[in-house]
Order: sequence, then C-alpha cells, then structure tokens
Amino acid sequence: MKKTSENSVKTHAIWRKVGFTALGLGLAAFVIFGLLPKPVKVDVAEVSRGPLAVTVIEEGKTRIRHRYIISPPVAGSLRRVPVRAGDPVKADETVVAILQASLASFLDPRARAQAEAAVRTAEAARMQRTEQMQSATVDLDLATKELKRSEQLRKTGAIALQEFDSATNRVDKLENDLDSSRFALKMAEFELEQARAALVQATNSPSDAGLPIEIRSPVTGFVLNVFEESARTVTPGLPLLEVGDPTDLEAEIELLSSDAVNVKPGAVVSIEQWGGAHPLKGRVTLVEPGAFLKVSALGVEEQRVKVRVDFTDLPPGVLGDRFRVEARIVTWDAGDVLQVPTGALFRRGNDWMAFVLEGGHARLTKVTIDHTNGVAAEVTGGLSEGQKVILHPPDTVSDGTAVRRRP
Repeated sequence: MKKTSENSVKTHAIWRKVGFTALGLGLAAFVIFGLLPKPVKVDVAEVSRGPLAVTVIEEGKTRIRHRYIISPPVAGSLRRVPVRAGDPVKADETVVAILQASLASFLDPRARAQAEAAVRTAEAARMQRTEQMQSATVDLDLATKELKRSEQLRKTGAIALQEFDSATNRVDKLENDLDSSRFALKMAEFELEQARAALVQATNSPSDAGLPIEIRSPVTGFVLNVFEESARTVTPGLPLLEVGDPTDLEAEIELLSSDAVNVKPGAVVSIEQWGGAHPLKGRVTLVEPGAFLKVSALGVEEQRVKVRVDFTDLPPGVLGDRFRVEARIVTWDAGDVLQVPTGALFRRGNDWMAFVLEGGHARLTKVTIDHTNGVAAEVTGGLSEGQKVILHPPDTVSDGTAVRRRP
C-alpha cells in the first residue's frame, strides 16, 4: 500500500514536469513566432494591354470665327448708332450707322483721288478673294473624292486607320477653309461697295452734301460690340461697331509651347467645364506657328501658343462669344499597348523601378516606359503582360520582402 502511494507521487511529479516543460516550450514558440517578420500588406495591380491616350488640359475661351469691324468710308458727322450689342442684323438690309458726309470731302481733289484708289484696291481684293474661294472649292472636291476612295479601302482593310483619319481631317480642314474664303469674299464685296459709295460722294456736287450715307451690315448675325454709340465727327477707317454670327464658334486654347509641339491638326479634343452636364467634342484645326509671352497668376513668365478648335457637336444657343471652356487635347493615343499603373512606378536615380509580386515576395525590377498620362504608362521593357505589381509601395518594402495582397 505504501509502495503504491509512492508510485502515485512520482507519477504526479513527472506530469508536473511535463506540464511545465510544455508550457515553457509553448511560451517560447509564441515569443519566437511573434518576433518573426510578418508579410507586409500591399495593394496589387496587373500589367495589362489596352488603349492608352495622352492628353494635355488647359483653359481657353470661345470666339466667333468670322467677325467684321464696320468703319465709315468718308469723313463726316456720325448720327447716334441705332443698334446695340446683341441686336440681330441681316446682310445688306440692316442699317447699322448713318453718316452725314462733310462738305470738305466733296471739294478736296486729294480725297477724290484717294476714293478712286480705294475702289481699285477693293476691286483687286475681291478678285483675289474670288480666286481663293475657287481654289478652296477645287481642293475640297479633290479631298472629298480621296475620302470616298479611302472609305472603300477601309472596308477591305487595305488602308491604315491613321491614313483614313488624315483624309477625314483634310476634308474637315478644307471645308473650314472654304467657309473662311466665302466670308472673306463677302467682306471684300462689302468693302468694294463702301469704296464706291465714298467715290460717288467725292465726285458729287456740293449740293448733294445733305444726302446721308447709310452703312448696312455686311453679314447676317448679331452686333457684337458698339465702339461709337453717340453722335460725333468721325474720320475714315474709325471703328464704329463689330458684327458677327455667334453660331459660327470655335475655341481658342492657350497652351504652353512645350505642350503645343505635341499637338497636331486633327487631334481629338474634349471640351469640359463649359457649364453643361456632358463634354463637347471637337478637333484641332490650327496650331499657330508663333508663341507669345504671358505672365501667369503666380507672376511666372510663360511662352504660350494659341490652338484653335472646331466644335463637332455643339448644340445651338448654349455658348456665346468669349465664354470660358476647358479643353482636353489628345497628343498621342494607341489602341493596344502594354501598360502599367503609374502608382506602381518610382524613381531610383535616373531609372524607373517597380516591385513585382513573385511567390509572396517583392522583387525590385527596372522598368522602361515611354508615354504616360498620369494614370497609366506605356511599358517598353522590364515587365510583361499578366505580372502583378505593387501599388504605392511603403518604405517597409524592399527587394525580397515578404508581402501579402490586401483583400
């Protein structure tokens, strides 16, 4: 009986030792496990292929493409202008100013000679504008025929999309050129009529000096500005008022010269922040060849270039002259390029780097990129389609660090 009690005490002591040993080992394992580095949670994105467009965004304003400043053909006394800014006018019908010619213009041989020279100059200008319109018509006819052939070739896949877009843009540009030449011809005809009216006044007898000269609008549209509203004595060539058609709008965007070098005629434009719910579409028609100096709001001198944009889907009556707009101009685009989010890229010296997720670890990889739009960048080397990259890697991530994708 005594021996059995001793064995029970020994067994109990052994189990106590085993329990303390197990507890110590478990505590040690817990401490060791706690000291082991844990995988860093990261956001991951995939290198993929798809369309990519690079754009430049800048503010600008609308402007009436064709506008005309009306001035008196001879010196005289101007009556109070009967129209105000915003009034509608009709070509060759609406009287926008009435002028009482001065007696001196009838008796001055110099004024008579100047009037005759002005008529000859106006006739030459009209002839030149007529030839320009005929040339623009011929060019447009040829470009339209080439576009029709390009449409047939496109259906069979025998022409590149870029060539078809160039043919389409050429037709659009020549249509604008033809409209401009027509407007210029109207202006030349109006100036010729004004010059002839001045010549008639200069060759009439002094008894006809009491007859007023009615100046009519050369175009159909609206009065944009009135420079001389009250009655006063005026001289030939003095601006009286400005007329134009508000439906004939274009956008004028002032780009930095460093951005303008990448903009080409025909580039796609999205007109934003104009006051409507949806962006308007447009195309670049002209990048002016000369830059000008402009001081920014921060006092920085900048070289700016004016870029003119035609609207392609402008609803009637929503915009007027010199309204503020914001233009997003496409400087480069491609339909299928290998690209990576820019959030995965960072600089290491002069090189672009990224962390690639491989087997639960981050691998530092050198990347070669080309075009970028701030959201994604075109990859030309270092990465392949389908690879996983770490977005905005924290400072705790380095080459070989264990990482885990954040759910």
